Amino acid sequence: MRILYFAWMREHTGCSSEEIQLPEEVETIAELAEYLRGRSAGHEAALRNMKTVRVAVNRRYAQLDSTVSAGDEIAFFPPVTGG
Repeated sequence: MRILYFAWMREHTGCSSEEIQLPEEVETIAELAEYLRGRSAGHEAALRNMKTVRVAVNRRYAQLDSTVSAGDEIAFFPPVTGG
């Protein structure tokens, strides 16, 4: 599984992407985020409040209860603001 981090999330995690083996017990975006928070203090900070994080699975917006599979590309990014 490929995980992508954008904007300030990349700064917290210290990487723009990483490849992971999907643990058997992880089936949803919410469970994936919980698993990733355990990787480092930076991951914890980046994924602490999933209400402010947007997620895409294979380049399509997804919800926290969306399922994930081993070959998926998951992108985490903060909400876009502009003016």
